Amino acid sequence: MRTNRRPVTTTSPTAVRNLGILAHVDAGKTTITERILFATGAIHKRGEVHDGTTVTDFDAQERDRGITISAAAVSCTWGGHRVNLIDTPGHVDFSDEVERSLRVLDGAVAVFDAVAGVEPQSESVWRQADRHGVPRIAFVNKLDRAGADVDTAVASIRDRLGAVPLVVQLPIGKEDGFTGVVDLLGMRSLLWHAGSDTYETGPVPEPLREEANRRRRLLDEAVAELHPDALEEFYAASALTERTLAGALRELTLRGDGVVVLCGSAYRNRGIEPLLDAVLAYLPSPTDMPPVRGTVDGVEQERAPDPAEPFAALAFKVTATATGRLTYLRVYAGTLRKGMSVLDAGTGRTERVGRILRVQADQHEEREEAVAGDIVAVIGLKAARAGTTLCAPGAPLVLEPPSVAEPAVSVAVEARRSIDTGRLSAALARLAEEDPSLAVRSDAETGQTVLSGMGELHLEVAVEKIRRGHGVEVVVGRPQVSYRETVVRGVTGLVYRHVKQDGGAGQFAHVVLDVEPLEEAGFEFRSTVVGGRVPQEYARAVEAGCRDALAEGPLGGFPVTGLRVTLTDGATHSKDSSELAFRAAGRFALREALRASTVELLEPVVEVTVTVPENGVGGVLGDLAARRGRVSGSTAEAGTAVITAAVPLAELFGYASRLRGRTQGRGTFTTRPAPLAPVPPSVAGVLLAR
Repeated sequence: MRTNRRPVTTTSPTAVRNLGILAHVDAGKTTITERILFATGAIHKRGEVHDGTTVTDFDAQERDRGITISAAAVSCTWGGHRVNLIDTPGHVDFSDEVERSLRVLDGAVAVFDAVAGVEPQSESVWRQADRHGVPRIAFVNKLDRAGADVDTAVASIRDRLGAVPLVVQLPIGKEDGFTGVVDLLGMRSLLWHAGSDTYETGPVPEPLREEANRRRRLLDEAVAELHPDALEEFYAASALTERTLAGALRELTLRGDGVVVLCGSAYRNRGIEPLLDAVLAYLPSPTDMPPVRGTVDGVEQERAPDPAEPFAALAFKVTATATGRLTYLRVYAGTLRKGMSVLDAGTGRTERVGRILRVQADQHEEREEAVAGDIVAVIGLKAARAGTTLCAPGAPLVLEPPSVAEPAVSVAVEARRSIDTGRLSAALARLAEEDPSLAVRSDAETGQTVLSGMGELHLEVAVEKIRRGHGVEVVVGRPQVSYRETVVRGVTGLVYRHVKQDGGAGQFAHVVLDVEPLEEAGFEFRSTVVGGRVPQEYARAVEAGCRDALAEGPLGGFPVTGLRVTLTDGATHSKDSSELAFRAAGRFALREALRASTVELLEPVVEVTVTVPENGVGGVLGDLAARRGRVSGSTAEAGTAVITAAVPLAELFGYASRLRGRTQGRGTFTTRPAPLAPVPPSVAGVLLAR
């Protein structure tokens, strides 16, 4: 890590853009990030993914594998604005990195391959952005590829994502002849010449003038349908001015009612400058976002994105470097200064910020302060984790942390040499600290250390980090998936009395529970007790006891999900009742209720999209059937078939090697998570007999 020491001016929050680059793996996210850094002067030489020379893929494994593994933050300036940009992973195994990034971003650029259009992980990250309410613009990349078609890609955005695409550019040239775009707002051409890093503006080429006018008319009509002020002008003048159109596009983007679509070829450095202009024109600044909401003692409060407000920030990433522990923060309100003490709102501990750094992938620039809207890294915090709220000691506020997905795959790990056991434990603890989607536990039956993560590749990368970063040789067991148990048919009126008397104050709790299935995974608890027969604090203790009981189900000791528990009645004792007694009653009562219920085993399932030559379809379909796959679709185009199927995750281990063997190395596949599914009785019997 290199740190530059030079004075840095503070940018007003109105002139800041915090955005992420989102896409399916290999759509060109990292190349776009690299070209943005080059166009803005942040770097002076373009790197390439295939050469392992890009700024954001600085990790050795990222360069070896040619994919983004960890979200990397960079910063640059364009048009008098500070652009804080996060290049996110595109592989499904690292979707938790995307989740943590989206939690702190104000906007995003969704990148689509001009040949493939919307791909499985494109759809997944789009839905993640929907959940967080992040405004987006779209960039259709790789227009220089054979088979590239903007209209087809835009149609897939409309059909598969349910979005309203508002196309503001028309390509000039096709495939290898792609040289520029027509700006439909300004009705001008932007042309990039071979070997040049700049573009020239000019009139719309004569052969494209009629098509450009037609598309501008379609754009005006689409915007007028969605924006009342634009509709009024369109009725009056039968067209929209460039100013009205630009303003309406911004408002539609911020509201999520439309998606501005641009196009280009990042590899050939064509379309990057207009993309940056669109980021400033359409995506929000921190001041365009609503005040951040948090809680203080259970009461909701708001804090505006103003440097004068009390300080509040959310930690979203922690990494260990040779020079110290870096904690990445999004500052939502107030001002953070070097040497300042901040409160960890979750633990109540106060820590001191030693240094504040502006992030440039693995390089950093020291700053004296950070203000509302900034994304920075700090050194000096010892206990903060991803999801920790940091705030002014005199003005506490707890912000909602990013959600963490449950691990889906587990492997047993042990040090090859017994003398390295302590080093392995330390390495695993550091990995889990840096990546909350990794979990480490000790198996009570076997005594083995179990590492759990989001997928086979996720665990493979984690183990390689231990080997490379900590010098520990690791023996890895066969992957195991995380099964769940769920209620199919529940029970009503289950009565449980918890009575314990062993000298001194006793324990007494009487509860009556109903248990019923939920349609979705999760757990719900409610109390319908009336008349004060079970006070509210005891009802909360019953809920806590029920949650304790969910850790192990009656079938195979797997966690239980997909049920609702209702406390319908109960009784207390004037002396012997306590929260401890009712928690124990809730735990034992639900265990008894689950044994009396009909319970089935669930397994994680993934949606697999396999791309193979047409002559290999038969073998692939047979292999998917042998893996208990359920084929949901198959399309063929230009000698290539695309097969979509739902396959149990447990059946996919080693599939990459098998697919390559069946297709002479020409087959590829991608996955994305699907809802849990019941395990067939014949398979469940084998699993539970182990």
